Amino acid sequence: MEITNALEFMRTNHRAVLHTFRRDGSPQLSPVTVAVDGGGRAVISSRATAAKTRNLLRDPRAALCVLNDKFFGEWRVVSGWCEVVHLPDAMDGLVEYYRAVAGEHPDWDDYRAAMVRDQRVLLRITVEYAGPNVSG
Repeated sequence: MEITNALEFMRTNHRAVLHTFRRDGSPQLSPVTVAVDGGGRAVISSRATAAKTRNLLRDPRAALCVLNDKFFGEWRVVSGWCEVVHLPDAMDGLVEYYRAVAGEHPDWDDYRAAMVRDQRVLLRITVEYAGPNVSG
């Protein structure tokens, strides 16, 4: 499967399961909401204190299983390297992420304040692999 096909799927299907690696090498899985940024990277909003964020700071390998809203049917798997972007550098990306997933926010000042209060970070995954290319 081409990476461009998987990214296009993610532009309209935002439910995913993120795979990161714990310190002992075992898998850590988290349900997330994913979008695609202007640079063609998969992006996720997380907290600086979350296990997935700590895992990615230590080991930047990440994989996503992206599901459609009905769960059954089409899905994609992507993997690559993740960059963790902290505030204040993450703010524009977090705004772009929100717009991609939910449209316009009714109060952007409130949204930005919540991002600071919640210690949000932006997880940016450069996709290097996409699949599956067959089902069943």
